Amino acid sequence: MGTPEEQIVADSANMSALSMMDSSRVSTFVISILLIVYGSFRSLMIEQENKEKEKEKPYGSEPETNVQTIDMCQAAFLPLGASVSLLVMFLFFDSLQMVFAICTAVLATVAFAFLLLPMCQYMMRPCSNSQKISFGLCGRFTAAELVSFFLSFILVCFWVLTGHWLLMDALGMGLCVAFIALVRLPSLKVSTLLLVGLLIYDVFWVFFSSYIFSANVMVKVATRPADNPVGMLAKKFHFTGLMREAPKLSLPGKLVFPSMQNSSHFSMLGLGDIVMPGLLLCFVLRYDAYKRSQLVSPDQGIPPPPTYVQKITYFHCSLIGYFLGLLTATVSSEVFMAAQPALLYLVPFTLLPLLTMAYLKGDLRRMWHEPFIVNKAPKDLDV
Repeated sequence: MGTPEEQIVADSANMSALSMMDSSRVSTFVISILLIVYGSFRSLMIEQENKEKEKEKPYGSEPETNVQTIDMCQAAFLPLGASVSLLVMFLFFDSLQMVFAICTAVLATVAFAFLLLPMCQYMMRPCSNSQKISFGLCGRFTAAELVSFFLSFILVCFWVLTGHWLLMDALGMGLCVAFIALVRLPSLKVSTLLLVGLLIYDVFWVFFSSYIFSANVMVKVATRPADNPVGMLAKKFHFTGLMREAPKLSLPGKLVFPSMQNSSHFSMLGLGDIVMPGLLLCFVLRYDAYKRSQLVSPDQGIPPPPTYVQKITYFHCSLIGYFLGLLTATVSSEVFMAAQPALLYLVPFTLLPLLTMAYLKGDLRRMWHEPFIVNKAPKDLDV
């Protein structure tokens, strides 16, 4: 038995350890890592499909791509644009909440349809071919794409009518996967610029916005519910007698995980804390695949035996760093008992080990500038 002070410290440490093992914390770790891994591999599959389509196209035709690559200018101005959007939502949320809710519902419908598409393609493969059906100006779609969109639309309708947190999380997961899979970082230089800029953005709006706006802008926007569009339309057209009071909607800009041990406790993680490090991990996964393809290329000859450092992939290194960064952010929030900017921990824990390993492997210069350019040896060499 120790002194009362020592007993209090021990009890506090035990409580902190138990809170770390809370089901909501565990769910946050597992789901965020699974979303990054799935989104990254989905991105790799899309890239391989695009390469196969390019081979089938006639020479000289414009390649069709469904991905967006972030350049240096966009990476530099993205934190500024995010700051403007956050400030608009903070200052004009009451007058624009209908617009925010509708735009979020439309984006969530498309994103969740993208998440469901592989499952629908697998289930409809025996009874449907991959021919596309024309819908005029709307475009051409396969049967699997139409089914996934219909299921996603039904889910969004249930979310609007019920406002349930589980449906909101499902839509948020769809947004994470779609963004990670369809947005590209072309180099380590662009990745570093983007992540450092977003780190500054996150730290400013969490720690310093209260000194200017008398409120934590980031937390206020993230936790502020919007009026239900269905309820607002029912009131406008005097249909309130036909339906009960529509619940307020918590917009899917975050993932919420209630605790099984404590009904009043929940963990929250912003989608940006999954997507932005996820873009970096998606980049390094593509680079790992590119290096493997170069090693098996006949132009490269017989590769030298890999060293211990060479055996470690960039993706595994960055994924472990993301886990440690998320763990550090969680411990920090428990210690300081306040909201923490997760990117303050996630960016250094993912970016610094990656830069160190790229330097040790001798890939830093190439990854920094133009990592995916294939230098083909000329077929005819002058002797």
